[in-house]
Amino acid sequence: MVRRAAGMFDEVVMCVLTNPKKTGRLPLAERLALLTDMTSDLDNVTVDSSAGQLLVDYCHRAGIGVIVRGTRTPGDLEHEFPMAQANRHLSGIETLFVPADPAHAYISSTLIAATAQR
Repeated sequence: MVRRAAGMFDEVVMCVLTNPKKTGRLPLAERLALLTDMTSDLDNVTVDSSAGQLLVDYCHRAGIGVIVRGTRTPGDLEHEFPMAQANRHLSGIETLFVPADPAHAYISSTLIAATAQR
């Protein structure tokens, strides 16, 4: 998704939002390092993080006008669409939905977590 977005925009910021109510499988610093390493060949991609704020608030502060969201299934779009409408209504920030490559559409964090526990 990031590689595709990097081809569409002059600058792409991957922002990892942290939710104090959730515990990630990896510490934030490790997640940021992995993402930075995975995108090191893309000159127009940077990685950042933010805690305790809405994505649209981060976007406003960073001067970002478009949120790129990947969708794997129609169910993803059904879940994401109301958020995109609310974000646009509340902040003016647009959302661009990009369908996943069919070869990767089955991958989900739940599937990865289940596989890792085996």
